[in-house]
Amino acid sequence: MLVDHDGREFLDALAGLWNVIIGHGREELAQAAQRQMSSLAYASGYTGSTSLPAIELGERLQQICYPAGEGRSPGWPGMGGFYFATGGGEAVDAAVKTARWWWKLHDRPEKTGVIGRRYGYHGTGMVAMSATGLPAYWPMFEPRLAGVEIAESPYPYRFDRQQHARGHDDPRSNGEIAADLIEETIEHIGADRIACVLAEPVQGAGGVIVPPDDYWPRLRAICSRHDVLLIADEIITGFGRTGPWFALERWGVEPDLVCFAKGITSGYVPLAGVGFRQEIAEAIRSAEGRTTWMHAATYSGHPVACAVANANLAIIEREGLREQAAERGSMLLKQLATLSTLSHVGEVRGLGLMAAVELVANKETREEFPATEKIGPRVHAATQARGMFSRLRGDVYNLAPCYPVETPQLERMVEILGESIHEVTGA
Repeated sequence: MLVDHDGREFLDALAGLWNVIIGHGREELAQAAQRQMSSLAYASGYTGSTSLPAIELGERLQQICYPAGEGRSPGWPGMGGFYFATGGGEAVDAAVKTARWWWKLHDRPEKTGVIGRRYGYHGTGMVAMSATGLPAYWPMFEPRLAGVEIAESPYPYRFDRQQHARGHDDPRSNGEIAADLIEETIEHIGADRIACVLAEPVQGAGGVIVPPDDYWPRLRAICSRHDVLLIADEIITGFGRTGPWFALERWGVEPDLVCFAKGITSGYVPLAGVGFRQEIAEAIRSAEGRTTWMHAATYSGHPVACAVANANLAIIEREGLREQAAERGSMLLKQLATLSTLSHVGEVRGLGLMAAVELVANKETREEFPATEKIGPRVHAATQARGMFSRLRGDVYNLAPCYPVETPQLERMVEILGESIHEVTGA
């Protein structure tokens, strides 16, 4: 729950900005910060320096972030190291820099290009913004960085098979076709010029776009085939939002690099990071001279943030919050499905405890409302008037509550959204 300055209560239907996963007002995290500030408030994370909370966090992450073992790809050694930053956009920039560094280390300096996807969101830095596939973020900051391409999204509700298939008898599924569109981009630009593909397992800010199950395994194979690093942006999906610790586990896929943020501290203090597969981490540690991985910031591996993260991850494990997220996510989707009877609800979708309701002018044709009608913003305003706050992408209303959300709160969220849609559309 959120409370405004007049004392009005609001259901926080997006857990802050997808990040307050264990809920507001958890004193354990404040206490963890206080204890760490009292013993060591700051320590440099530059070469040769670190702190015990950062070491402990790295060890925790190695156990939960695509760990090696049963069910993994043959020969997968697990993540070999982590770099801690302060925000998701910074983590994305660090990951892309690392991809470029990796190929220069292997005497392939021309491999600098980045492929993002339509509807993807990666942050506000120049690299992250350039790879973001939401054009509304671009105009006032263009030109975007050269060498960044945007490929089509595996958006099941709006994927145009007729446009992208190789004729009527194309045997590929939509998920396979969508993944192959990235391969086509790689081949068009030239694999010798592409450093990495940057993608969210489930596209969050773009409207909770859940890909077909055969999409990610095929994309992983494509990147491996063309010597292109796969960067998973798990900034929203990491730490149990979809059930497993990291969302790609659902499809049995391991990335070369993973970006995380948000849920690692439940938003109580800023922290983010990048995980590197074993081979990349070892190369970072051993590189020297001109090949040194020159990347760090004043607040990299901040001990207070790492201490809070350790306490947060312990709470998630102790209270079974990942399991709660999966269970309550199923409950939320089941209840949201009742809104499908409304004449302007085109689709209800989601995975784990993240969901979206897409509003359309015509359910038969999936025609969108004219932007001038501002249907989504008007529904958002109506939900706020009824005591619920979230965010949207156009006419797509997103929901991603805190993991401990209670059943009556979920029911009320769905009720408020249904009433608001009815008020705005007259459906």
